[in-house]
Amino acid sequence: MGIQEYFESDLRFYYAIGVCVMGIYVFGIALSAVLDLAVIDHRLIPLTVGFFLFMFVYFISVSVQALEPDS
Repeated sequence: MGIQEYFESDLRFYYAIGVCVMGIYVFGIALSAVLDLAVIDHRLIPLTVGFFLFMFVYFISVSVQALEPDS
């Protein structure tokens, strides 16, 4: 399966975007921790939990949209 065939499905595209956004978030936090660009402490926990709850709802909504009948 070529890359273009993989992204012809809207559902797969939305999942790929979600995974990409999560990867960028995790990479940014890790980079900040390694380079001491930001203070990584307990204040970051609510932000991270909220972000991953948002992404969870995003993936659920994408999955539910796939269950809707075509109009």
